[in-house]
Amino acid sequence: MSDMAQAGPVEPPPPSALIWGGFIAMMFGNFMALLDIQIVASSLGAIQAGVSASRDEISWVQTGYLIAEVVGIPLSGFLGRALGTRLLFCVSAVSFSVMSLLCSFAWDLNSLIIFRALQGFCGAPMIPTTMATLYLIFPKKEQMMAAALLGMVMTTASSLGPTIGGWVSEALGWRALFWLNFVPGMLVATTVWFGMRMLHTPDYALLKKIDLIGLVGLAVFLGAAEYALEEGPANEWFASSEVTMWALISGAGAMVFFWRALTVETPIVDLRPFRHLPFAIGSGLFFIVGIGLFSAIFLTPLFLSSVRGYSSLQIGHTMFVQGAVMFIGSPILGRLARGVSDTRWLGAIGMMLVSGSCIAQAQLTSQAAFWEFALPQVLRGIGLMMSFTAIMMPAMQSLPPHLVHSGTGLFNTVRNLGGAFGIAGLATVQSHAYALHRQELYSAADPSNPHVAGMIAGARARLEQLGAIDPDRQALMHYAGMLDREALVMTFNDQFLLLGVVIGLSAIAVLFLRPPKRPMPSATPQGVH
Repeated sequence: MSDMAQAGPVEPPPPSALIWGGFIAMMFGNFMALLDIQIVASSLGAIQAGVSASRDEISWVQTGYLIAEVVGIPLSGFLGRALGTRLLFCVSAVSFSVMSLLCSFAWDLNSLIIFRALQGFCGAPMIPTTMATLYLIFPKKEQMMAAALLGMVMTTASSLGPTIGGWVSEALGWRALFWLNFVPGMLVATTVWFGMRMLHTPDYALLKKIDLIGLVGLAVFLGAAEYALEEGPANEWFASSEVTMWALISGAGAMVFFWRALTVETPIVDLRPFRHLPFAIGSGLFFIVGIGLFSAIFLTPLFLSSVRGYSSLQIGHTMFVQGAVMFIGSPILGRLARGVSDTRWLGAIGMMLVSGSCIAQAQLTSQAAFWEFALPQVLRGIGLMMSFTAIMMPAMQSLPPHLVHSGTGLFNTVRNLGGAFGIAGLATVQSHAYALHRQELYSAADPSNPHVAGMIAGARARLEQLGAIDPDRQALMHYAGMLDREALVMTFNDQFLLLGVVIGLSAIAVLFLRPPKRPMPSATPQGVH
């Protein structure tokens, strides 16, 4: 049967207050799952001290979560069809909450890593399931508002993570980062279960057709790729035998996965959404959105901690602007763009604003603080809202209802992979650019230069007044530290500039994201999975 033949009946009626309440609860579940990534990342120092781990060991608390999540997101398409949207979301919310609670009770590093990985896998379906619900139960005229609100949640959670994580870990301790999820998660699951009864049509027979070989291939492919991307920058990529090994394992898993996905009757991940050109183009653009969202959130805290020496709480205060702009602006954007049928210009302008924010942030100095980051964050917040909604709408509206679950899983997987590739690429640029700038500055630091000699002499005089031992040597070390700091600032500027150029060039591709010639009819609430 063709896709159009399976498209289903006419659009559903406008959503009731009960449906809106259930959808808002689903969005809050998304917020929790996405927020958990950033609040833990910003508090790894406190967690490291709490479980007596080394710096390399503690990184697995985050890496384990990300690997499990990137495997769980594409799997949600199959599970959504088999279990039904409501049951899958509620199981995901409850299990995520339970695993969060177990993380707070972790007795050592190994137990914490295991519980974190399970938490990431359990929470992964909440994100694509909510996106699928948006396009299955809302009529087209309501989708722009709902999409803007969902975009606000998905981008704001990442932006506010450092703020909330820093405050919670300092005020209540690192274990509170996890046990605070339990009660809200249970309330979300209860609200969705009783409020979204129209999402009740599972197809349990699919569970008997699960492709275990494809599932193993998917887990090996994405899990090994995520690990290679995490470890590659610090180990000179393929100069490391370990990174090379995991890259080869990922390649082998990819071959198994795509072989099964393209040959079996019921693949573990349905790739048919890529047959629809708007979805394929939108997925590529969502990869770039992932780069812009996650890379900027990766670079800004890193600059504030390594150059300015900010604590987690200070970093959160500085980065609060972007989250606040998104929170306030998303409902306004959704209402203003409600009647827009062709969102290409909206998306292109949004991408250019994100690009401009990165280029503006490529002018940092070693004294840059709140106000130097405020305007770029405003531009980035507005741009991410516009581009997120404008890209997602035509891409998802091009799919018939029976492919929506698979499409949302693929869409979110691509976004996460964009973030992973972006962070890995920028981390690689950082190591090489820092070495280059450091060499340039040290070569130009001629002690016979009056300016250089004056700075060293001033530092030596201050150290002598303080009674320092060997003030000459300490003055030279102080000057070398200044050069290292400036080289690091120049490196961050290079990274932001590169990020801005890549995103700016990608804005051209938005103009090829044509809306569907005629909208695919949505499934009625009674037929929604």
